[in-house]
Amino acid sequence: MATWSNFNFQNSASPLMEQIIFFHDHTLIILIITTILVSYLMVSLFFNSYINRFLLESQMIELIWTILPAITLIFIALPSLRLLYLLDELNNPLITLKSIGHQWYWSYEYSDFNNVEFDSYMTQFETNNNFRLLDVDNRIVLPMNNQIRILITATDVIHSWTIPSLGVKVDANPGRLNQTSFFINRPGIFFGQCSEICGANHSFMPIVIESISVMNFINWINNYS
Repeated sequence: MATWSNFNFQNSASPLMEQIIFFHDHTLIILIITTILVSYLMVSLFFNSYINRFLLESQMIELIWTILPAITLIFIALPSLRLLYLLDELNNPLITLKSIGHQWYWSYEYSDFNNVEFDSYMTQFETNNNFRLLDVDNRIVLPMNNQIRILITATDVIHSWTIPSLGVKVDANPGRLNQTSFFINRPGIFFGQCSEICGANHSFMPIVIESISVMNFINWINNYS
């Protein structure tokens, strides 16, 4: 969960989010090196008085400042493409969860089980029991260490189902079924929100996932049915 004055990513709870953080750090290092180099060159140009009246053109320097940025872009593009394909990969999901966006709440259906469906509304703020604007009355309960597929759609306007700690952000479009998958690698409670401006109460439709062991999940399913 995001905390006060934290400018970094949230702690990852899935392998995909770990890869996203690695890619972010990799790209940031390249940007910092490029920024320092260009800044040094610009400052040195401002403050030196060197002059060469006979230098009209230099194909070598033009070749260098054309090839170096191209190589830099390749170092960014190849990991980016790898990550894009990883995010789209769907590998034998154990459970399918369907999420339906409404103004302004979420509905969930566990397609593999009979009669397991519920609406999820934001709860009122109570200091001892939950987090302001983040907790819900019915949490999503999912087993950890298993591949989860989620199908996402909406009934009215465009929403966006987003869990930062899992590296998941998928638009919920009316009349369209979007799909993604994730793998939760530790137990815990993970918070998210709609990240597509969807109307007056856009800020008040949070998402909460409770990750538990497989045995506890089976008990929850049996008790729910």
